[in-house]
Amino acid sequence: MRKLVVGTFLTLDGVMQAPGGPDEDRDGGFENGGWSVKYWDDMMGKLIVEQTLQADALLLGRKTYEIFAAHWPRVTDPKDPVAAKLNSMRKYVASRTLRKAEWQNASLLRGDAGAAVARLKEQAGGEIHVTGSSNLIQTLLNHDLIDEFRLWVFPVSVGSGKRLFGAGTLPGALRLVDTKVSTTGVVIHRYERAGKLEPGTFEVDKQGRSAALWEEKS
Repeated sequence: MRKLVVGTFLTLDGVMQAPGGPDEDRDGGFENGGWSVKYWDDMMGKLIVEQTLQADALLLGRKTYEIFAAHWPRVTDPKDPVAAKLNSMRKYVASRTLRKAEWQNASLLRGDAGAAVARLKEQAGGEIHVTGSSNLIQTLLNHDLIDEFRLWVFPVSVGSGKRLFGAGTLPGALRLVDTKVSTTGVVIHRYERAGKLEPGTFEVDKQGRSAALWEEKS
């Protein structure tokens, strides 16, 4: 089964909307677009290249697809590894309104997005990466289809906007497998699925014992 990886830029208060520019996504009157731009360093650039080259296919919602398809085909420098990879790799687009996807090697997913992505994961192949695509991510969360999160947390807060984990997120446990910190204070986490959520309690039991972490366990 193929691994589905979500890579997302986030503010410290959990917003993923319009990290790259003021007009990237103004839904809901969002006025703080471009909040990630001033925080990039060489390590982050190298990591973006590394992660992009790991992907076998790209899965996008309509809005992110339109942004990418308007930009990346215009980047024709053969020495740009990200452009070369994105332009040549297989792209799947989840949309109810697009009639065709004209970017090279792009195709539309028909019918229910959750069911279509589940079928994609059952095929042979490498990692499927999701970038941006906030509405699509909510569907993937609701259907419990995401195997790994790569969360780039920027040291800013914006107060309102589209958040990564919406109301349809299913409970579950994650395992931190890697963390990197940029020179500008961006913290990049990799989390993998780790089974079901297992709630506990710090209440005192019938023998008067606390489950507090600082107390010695017998």
